[in-house]
Amino acid sequence: MSGKWRRGSVPIQWIYAGTCQLHLSLTVSYTVGSKDSWLYRKGSKSYSRLPAAIVVFGAWKLHILYIDESGDTGQLPAQPGANDQPVFLIGALIVDAANVGDLTHDFIDLKSRFYPGLVGDCHKHLDRILPEIKGSDLRRNALRGRRNVRRHAIGFLEKLLEILQNHDVRLLSRVWVKPLGQRFEGRAVYTSSIQWLYASFENFLHDQDSLGFCIADSRDPLNNAIVAHSVFTQKFQSSSAAYNRALELPTFAHSENHAGIQICDILCSALLYPIAAEAYCSGHVGNIHVQPSAAALRERFGAELQTLQYRYQEPLGKWNGGIVVSDPVGLRNAAWMFSL
Repeated sequence: MSGKWRRGSVPIQWIYAGTCQLHLSLTVSYTVGSKDSWLYRKGSKSYSRLPAAIVVFGAWKLHILYIDESGDTGQLPAQPGANDQPVFLIGALIVDAANVGDLTHDFIDLKSRFYPGLVGDCHKHLDRILPEIKGSDLRRNALRGRRNVRRHAIGFLEKLLEILQNHDVRLLSRVWVKPLGQRFEGRAVYTSSIQWLYASFENFLHDQDSLGFCIADSRDPLNNAIVAHSVFTQKFQSSSAAYNRALELPTFAHSENHAGIQICDILCSALLYPIAAEAYCSGHVGNIHVQPSAAALRERFGAELQTLQYRYQEPLGKWNGGIVVSDPVGLRNAAWMFSL
């Protein structure tokens, strides 16, 4: 790392030669402390440069990409069984790092309001992030519960989407409809989906003149390493400048302490999965995963999901990002996710 400075408010260049490969130009006022800890000041704000060659963000924005999934990567038999999953999807939420605190508190308040029994043993407010409301449970309640149970689950989802809109959260998702009786390359599907999410996130960061960081729900060490390496090879190959604004490879976390991952799980499992299964698999899959009642979710939430998307236009004019569906059976596009 190298830098230039002089007394007062001046342009400062930092070149980070490590994993981030960033070239930042910042204008800051600063106060020099001890040799191993420099403190920079801009107005009433402070920015710290750590000894381990950490980038100084200054006035740059930072966004976080939270990733989760729903379904499995197994093959769908020609005659699907009672629990064979016809859809696999990976979803992601883009959150402004400045909004993470408020988003977390709003989510905890929502959990406490709708599920007081779930958080009843948590005597401290912040401890209520630990017990999770699983998206699969909400899906069951919204689709197959009794009337009051359904209304309760739908009410929770309505308020959750309202929170996401209030905090300007954006949605990305890659949806895969499995072909009947044909090979489904689960590993390739997973890694290509993560790469697609990173590419879409990179475009978002460019549009916002921001930097980014990714936190994904942890699977297992082997699969985590495979996914991270698929991003690593694209980020650091000499012939490519991919993911320059994403600071690092995906980091994998357990969801208990991450509101972003918990919310992403709910959107993937309670909304995107049942809507996709009903929209694209009705007629050729007849099991518990394809519920006719999911059409009501599509009608109620389709427009809001469409609004939450982050979409961008490629140089040749093609639109990308948002929710993208691969449907080798019916050859239908993502529009079926949003309307009947």
